[in-house]
Amino acid sequence: MILALTGSSVDGPLYRDVVDLAHRSPGRLDGVVTLWSTYGLAVFALLMVVGWWRARRVDAAAGTTALCVPVAVLVAFGADAGLKALVREDRPCRGLPFPTLEACPALGDWSFPSNHTAIAVAAAVALFFVSRRLGLLASGFAVAMAASRMWVGVHYPHDVLVGALVGGPVAFLVMTLLRHWPRGLSGRPAATRLRPLLVS
Repeated sequence: MILALTGSSVDGPLYRDVVDLAHRSPGRLDGVVTLWSTYGLAVFALLMVVGWWRARRVDAAAGTTALCVPVAVLVAFGADAGLKALVREDRPCRGLPFPTLEACPALGDWSFPSNHTAIAVAAAVALFFVSRRLGLLASGFAVAMAASRMWVGVHYPHDVLVGALVGGPVAFLVMTLLRHWPRGLSGRPAATRLRPLLVS
Protein backbone atom coordinates (compact mmCIF):
# COMPACT_ATOMS: atom_id res chain seq x y z
CA MET A 1 0.00 0.00 0.00
CA ILE A 2 1.33 3.42 -0.99
CA LEU A 3 0.70 6.24 1.46
CA ALA A 4 0.75 9.62 -0.27
CA LEU A 5 0.03 13.17 0.78
CA THR A 6 -2.44 15.39 -1.03
CA GLY A 7 -1.78 19.02 -1.88
CA SER A 8 -5.36 19.99 -2.69
CA SER A 9 -5.70 21.84 0.62
CA VAL A 10 -2.78 24.12 -0.32
CA ASP A 11 -3.97 25.52 -3.64
CA GLY A 12 -6.58 23.09 -4.95
CA PRO A 13 -9.01 25.91 -5.92
CA LEU A 14 -6.31 27.66 -7.99
CA TYR A 15 -5.48 24.35 -9.67
CA ARG A 16 -9.15 23.88 -10.56
CA ASP A 17 -9.28 27.39 -12.02
CA VAL A 18 -6.27 26.72 -14.24
CA VAL A 19 -7.60 23.36 -15.45
CA ASP A 20 -11.01 24.90 -16.11
CA LEU A 21 -9.40 27.71 -18.11
CA ALA A 22 -7.50 25.14 -20.15
CA HIS A 23 -10.73 23.37 -21.06
CA ARG A 24 -12.38 26.65 -22.08
CA SER A 25 -9.42 27.68 -24.25
CA PRO A 26 -9.04 27.07 -28.01
CA GLY A 27 -8.00 23.56 -28.94
CA ARG A 28 -4.98 24.81 -30.86
CA LEU A 29 -3.64 26.55 -27.77
CA ASP A 30 -4.14 23.44 -25.68
CA GLY A 31 -2.34 21.41 -28.33
CA VAL A 32 0.68 23.74 -28.34
CA VAL A 33 0.85 23.82 -24.53
CA THR A 34 0.55 20.04 -24.29
CA LEU A 35 3.30 19.59 -26.88
CA TRP A 36 5.55 22.01 -25.01
CA SER A 37 4.82 20.36 -21.66
CA THR A 38 5.80 16.97 -23.07
CA TYR A 39 8.81 17.80 -25.24
CA GLY A 40 9.92 21.27 -24.19
CA LEU A 41 12.87 20.08 -22.11
CA ALA A 42 14.62 19.23 -25.38
CA VAL A 43 14.85 22.97 -26.07
CA PHE A 44 16.91 23.46 -22.91
CA ALA A 45 19.27 20.72 -24.04
CA LEU A 46 19.61 22.54 -27.36
CA LEU A 47 20.37 25.82 -25.59
CA MET A 48 23.10 24.07 -23.59
CA VAL A 49 24.66 22.82 -26.82
CA VAL A 50 24.47 26.31 -28.34
CA GLY A 51 26.03 27.80 -25.22
CA TRP A 52 28.85 25.28 -25.28
CA TRP A 53 29.47 25.77 -29.02
CA ARG A 54 29.77 29.53 -28.60
CA ALA A 55 31.79 29.38 -25.39
CA ARG A 56 34.48 27.13 -26.85
CA ARG A 57 35.17 29.84 -29.40
CA VAL A 58 36.08 32.20 -26.57
CA ASP A 59 38.65 30.19 -24.64
CA ALA A 60 39.11 26.92 -22.78
CA ALA A 61 37.85 28.38 -19.50
CA ALA A 62 34.58 29.50 -21.11
CA GLY A 63 34.22 26.12 -22.78
CA THR A 64 34.72 24.35 -19.48
CA THR A 65 32.13 26.58 -17.80
CA ALA A 66 29.64 25.69 -20.51
CA LEU A 67 30.29 22.00 -19.93
CA CYS A 68 29.44 22.55 -16.25
CA VAL A 69 25.87 23.56 -17.14
CA PRO A 70 24.51 20.01 -17.61
CA VAL A 71 26.28 19.00 -14.39
CA ALA A 72 24.43 21.74 -12.50
CA VAL A 73 21.14 20.65 -14.07
CA LEU A 74 21.71 17.02 -13.11
CA VAL A 75 22.50 17.97 -9.51
CA ALA A 76 19.36 20.12 -9.36
CA PHE A 77 17.30 17.26 -10.78
CA GLY A 78 18.75 14.92 -8.17
CA ALA A 79 17.85 17.29 -5.34
CA ASP A 80 14.33 17.70 -6.71
CA ALA A 81 13.86 13.96 -7.17
CA GLY A 82 15.08 13.33 -3.63
CA LEU A 83 12.55 15.77 -2.21
CA LYS A 84 9.83 14.24 -4.38
CA ALA A 85 10.55 10.77 -2.98
CA LEU A 86 10.58 12.14 0.56
CA VAL A 87 7.29 14.08 0.40
CA ARG A 88 5.35 11.64 -1.82
CA GLU A 89 2.54 13.96 -2.78
CA ASP A 90 0.00 12.37 -5.12
CA ARG A 91 -0.85 13.98 -8.44
CA PRO A 92 -3.76 16.45 -8.40
CA CYS A 93 -5.37 14.58 -11.28
CA ARG A 94 -5.74 11.61 -8.93
CA GLY A 95 -7.17 13.46 -5.96
CA LEU A 96 -9.49 15.90 -7.73
CA PRO A 97 -12.30 14.85 -10.09
CA PHE A 98 -11.40 17.05 -13.06
CA PRO A 99 -10.51 15.89 -16.57
CA THR A 100 -7.03 17.01 -17.62
CA LEU A 101 -5.38 17.60 -20.99
CA GLU A 102 -2.58 15.15 -20.22
CA ALA A 103 -3.15 11.61 -19.01
CA CYS A 104 -2.63 11.32 -15.28
CA PRO A 105 0.78 9.79 -14.43
CA ALA A 106 0.88 6.36 -12.84
CA LEU A 107 0.36 5.89 -9.12
CA GLY A 108 3.68 6.46 -7.37
CA ASP A 109 4.81 9.09 -9.89
CA TRP A 110 4.77 11.85 -7.29
CA SER A 111 3.77 15.44 -7.92
CA PHE A 112 5.76 17.60 -5.49
CA PRO A 113 7.96 19.26 -6.55
CA SER A 114 7.85 19.48 -10.34
CA ASN A 115 10.87 17.85 -12.00
CA HIS A 116 10.18 19.58 -15.31
CA THR A 117 10.18 22.98 -13.64
CA ALA A 118 13.29 22.25 -11.59
CA ILE A 119 15.21 21.17 -14.69
CA ALA A 120 14.02 24.14 -16.76
CA VAL A 121 14.83 26.73 -14.10
CA ALA A 122 18.16 25.09 -13.28
CA ALA A 123 19.12 25.20 -16.97
CA ALA A 124 18.13 28.87 -17.21
CA VAL A 125 20.13 29.86 -14.13
CA ALA A 126 23.18 27.85 -15.19
CA LEU A 127 23.09 29.29 -18.72
CA PHE A 128 23.42 32.81 -17.28
CA PHE A 129 26.98 31.83 -16.35
CA VAL A 130 27.66 31.17 -20.03
CA SER A 131 25.62 33.84 -21.80
CA ARG A 132 23.21 36.48 -20.55
CA ARG A 133 21.17 36.22 -23.73
CA LEU A 134 20.84 32.46 -23.48
CA GLY A 135 19.98 32.77 -19.79
CA LEU A 136 17.21 35.25 -20.51
CA LEU A 137 15.86 33.14 -23.35
CA ALA A 138 15.92 30.02 -21.21
CA SER A 139 14.20 31.92 -18.37
CA GLY A 140 11.26 32.69 -20.62
CA PHE A 141 11.07 29.07 -21.66
CA ALA A 142 11.28 27.99 -18.02
CA VAL A 143 8.27 30.13 -17.09
CA ALA A 144 6.40 28.60 -20.03
CA MET A 145 7.34 25.10 -18.86
CA ALA A 146 6.16 25.76 -15.30
CA ALA A 147 2.85 27.17 -16.55
CA SER A 148 2.34 24.30 -18.98
CA ARG A 149 2.67 21.68 -16.26
CA MET A 150 -0.25 23.27 -14.41
CA TRP A 151 -2.19 23.86 -17.63
CA VAL A 152 -2.18 20.18 -18.61
CA GLY A 153 -3.26 19.28 -15.08
CA VAL A 154 -0.36 17.20 -13.74
CA HIS A 155 0.88 19.65 -11.08
CA TYR A 156 -0.48 21.95 -8.41
CA PRO A 157 0.80 25.54 -8.49
CA HIS A 158 2.89 24.92 -5.37
CA ASP A 159 4.57 21.98 -7.12
CA VAL A 160 6.01 24.19 -9.85
CA LEU A 161 6.84 27.00 -7.41
CA VAL A 162 8.91 24.72 -5.18
CA GLY A 163 10.41 23.04 -8.25
CA ALA A 164 11.72 26.45 -9.28
CA LEU A 165 12.91 27.21 -5.76
CA VAL A 166 14.89 23.96 -5.75
CA GLY A 167 16.24 24.00 -9.29
CA GLY A 168 17.34 27.63 -9.41
CA PRO A 169 19.34 27.92 -6.18
CA VAL A 170 20.93 24.49 -6.56
CA ALA A 171 22.09 25.31 -10.09
CA PHE A 172 23.39 28.70 -8.93
CA LEU A 173 25.34 27.09 -6.10
CA VAL A 174 26.83 24.40 -8.33
CA MET A 175 27.83 26.86 -11.05
CA THR A 176 29.28 29.26 -8.46
CA LEU A 177 31.43 26.48 -7.06
CA LEU A 178 32.48 25.18 -10.46
CA ARG A 179 33.23 28.51 -12.11
CA HIS A 180 36.35 28.87 -9.98
CA TRP A 181 37.72 25.68 -11.46
CA PRO A 182 37.78 26.27 -15.24
CA ARG A 183 40.96 28.36 -15.28
CA GLY A 184 42.73 25.75 -13.25
CA LEU A 185 41.19 22.70 -14.88
CA SER A 186 41.00 23.80 -18.49
CA GLY A 187 44.74 24.12 -19.04
CA ARG A 188 45.60 20.44 -18.97
CA PRO A 189 42.59 19.10 -20.96
CA ALA A 190 43.10 21.84 -23.53
CA ALA A 191 46.48 20.33 -24.28
CA THR A 192 45.05 16.82 -24.76
CA ARG A 193 42.53 15.13 -27.04
CA LEU A 194 39.79 16.90 -25.06
CA ARG A 195 40.84 20.22 -26.56
CA PRO A 196 38.05 20.21 -29.24
CA LEU A 197 35.46 20.08 -26.42
CA LEU A 198 36.88 23.16 -24.72
CA VAL A 199 38.13 25.47 -27.43
CA SER A 200 37.80 25.69 -31.20
